[in-house]
Amino acid sequence: MSKPKVRALIVDDSALVRQILSSILTEDPEIEVMAAVQDPFAAARRMQEELPDVIILDIEMPRMDGMTFLRKIMAQRPIPVIICSTFTERGSDMMFEAFEAGAVDILPKPRVDTRQALLESSAKLREAVKLAARARVRARGPRRSVEKKLTADAIIPPPVESRMRPTTERIVCIGVSTGGTESLRDVLEVLPRACPGILIVQHMPQGFTAAFARRLNSLCDIDVKEAEDGEPVRPGTAYIAPGSRHMLLQRNGLRYHIAIKDGPPVSRHRPSADVLFRSAAQYAGGNALGIIMTGMGDDGARGLLEMRKLGAATRAQDEESCVVFGMPKEAIACGAVEKVVPLSRIAKEIMLWHQAGQSALAD
Repeated sequence: MSKPKVRALIVDDSALVRQILSSILTEDPEIEVMAAVQDPFAAARRMQEELPDVIILDIEMPRMDGMTFLRKIMAQRPIPVIICSTFTERGSDMMFEAFEAGAVDILPKPRVDTRQALLESSAKLREAVKLAARARVRARGPRRSVEKKLTADAIIPPPVESRMRPTTERIVCIGVSTGGTESLRDVLEVLPRACPGILIVQHMPQGFTAAFARRLNSLCDIDVKEAEDGEPVRPGTAYIAPGSRHMLLQRNGLRYHIAIKDGPPVSRHRPSADVLFRSAAQYAGGNALGIIMTGMGDDGARGLLEMRKLGAATRAQDEESCVVFGMPKEAIACGAVEKVVPLSRIAKEIMLWHQAGQSALAD
């Protein structure tokens, strides 16, 4: 018996965009475009006949904007929604509102300026639709073509036993994807300024990470910023990897600093958690805590295993609290995870680990 196709509903007021998205998705034999309609009213009528597995939704539309429609969907009948919009930096606040409302992913509209750009954005869209169909979505109310899959070898050599001078500085590295914007907020909002420096890879398009960091910074006691190449890692600060660039932890003497690098996608992502985790294994070893949280795919699993092998502590978010139990599941399956914890406990795990290290030094 053949596997059921993922049924997608496209909602966009541009006939050209609907045609492009439909053509991209129907190239995949595992996806069926159930309908491509011009506005949320037409979408609602179509959904009365049949529910899609995934909705690809624009934001700026006449009669009813996509944000209003998203909130209605998540309040009445939660369905995985991918925001596909031309918004970049100028619309980033609205994009974060979409994540808060329950969107599982956000993608820029496919680029058609070059053949390579079209191929890359098309592959990303098809993969996102298939993975979104497996997302665990819940009702939300107001709150307080196959690409070659590269490994971290493409960016940084495999870690070896470090011969660097030992340091007592503690560091936390987090890898997260789908569902991560709100999950990270839940973690960072409750951390005290006495926490160690935190490096975060959140899968997010270029142009969104700076605004995402500013938003978190306005909500948290700790400082949150987009990471810059060469800057030192300071306690009480969380650093978000820039969209479309890899972030690595490095050492200069006894102090950690950040390296931002270009390069091909690793585990189909740039930035990649595998790259960050490998660099932490190499330069921090047992002074690092690696955490893998909600997300699609398997980015981070191999890197987290490398961290554990070189003495780092490792944690994974549990299935119940994940929007998508993909990345944590893969990390657990390969033996990379010491402890599985709910989202509500991750901040406490960070501080318990940090305090244990300080106690060991005092002894």
